[in-house]
Amino acid sequence: MILEVAILNIKAGQNEAFEADFRKAQAIIAAIKGFVSISVRQCIENENQYLLLVEWERLENHTIDFRQSSEYQEWKALLHHYYDPFPVVEHYDRIIVE
Repeated sequence: MILEVAILNIKAGQNEAFEADFRKAQAIIAAIKGFVSISVRQCIENENQYLLLVEWERLENHTIDFRQSSEYQEWKALLHHYYDPFPVVEHYDRIIVE
């Protein structure tokens, strides 16, 4: 299982619109091969910052199956204009099993 992590900094005054569009975008990503789960959390100290956590079965499910799909273009159209700056996306592998 791979965890995709990104800190999303949203342009001021765009929170409501971002959250509404993110709800739409969830259905897009959930339909991708290897998708496991998604969680978005709003920062308490900075209301314009969100933490995106997506679990994938394999790294390639994100980097190839999603990022190279037509669905990604829909995701991009819905969300990418909210970011300032554009987020860095990193992937994590579990080393300790709970």
